[in-house]
Amino acid sequence: MLDVRNVSIRFGGVSALTDVSFYVNRNEIFSLIGPNGAGKTSMLNCISGRYKPQQGEILFKGEHLLPRSINDRAHLGIGRTFQNLAVFSHMSVIDNIMVGLHHKLKNNFLTGMFYWVGGAQKEEAEARLKVEDIIDFLEIQHVRNESAGSLSYGLRKRVELARAIAIGPELLLLDEPMAGMNLEEKEDMARYILELNEQFGITVVMIEHDMAVVVDISDRVAVLDFGEKIAEGRPEEVMADERVKTAYLGVEESAEAREDA
Repeated sequence: MLDVRNVSIRFGGVSALTDVSFYVNRNEIFSLIGPNGAGKTSMLNCISGRYKPQQGEILFKGEHLLPRSINDRAHLGIGRTFQNLAVFSHMSVIDNIMVGLHHKLKNNFLTGMFYWVGGAQKEEAEARLKVEDIIDFLEIQHVRNESAGSLSYGLRKRVELARAIAIGPELLLLDEPMAGMNLEEKEDMARYILELNEQFGITVVMIEHDMAVVVDISDRVAVLDFGEKIAEGRPEEVMADERVKTAYLGVEESAEAREDA
């Protein structure tokens, strides 16, 4: 579904990504891991359209993404959450989720002026039914009319995920979806991600620092370090890689590995 080929991006004299390649199969949960500053969020920004790499190409379902705008990528079926919460604090939970449906609404400002006769009323009603389904799925019925800014951190994370789901994505990019959560909240979020993948067929690319979660729910993992990919494969294979242990897991190289080097 996603094919990242030799992507490099620099900011001034700093290389955030250098010649990074990987692929993501349809219906996979694919995790990007690595130390802080390794380039993980920069990679999601390149896929979603916030950044444009200086080198390389990114294909989604065989179609080149780099010439496409962020809005175009949403239309193609790419949804996104952010490392730092990006909910509209003053808006209700329902209205936050409705924002995710905006690009799908056919009625514009002019047709909206004829709300009762132009189809906008029916379209809004259908959109709100979809929102209610998402609210039920993420178990946030009890806060549906609350302002997003008044919610706990964990619930705001769910609201942001709900808005990304409302886009109707085939590919969902999750940037540290469990950061700052307690154990119970992490378990709930992991369950939602698994259900989105298994029941709804949504392919997931996820940045996550909790290695227990990564190993439990990921089909494959790629590891970035200083903007370069140092490993890729099944979680158990990647976690056993000496370079990963040294760069990310904080384990010194074994004597055998040093001798081989």
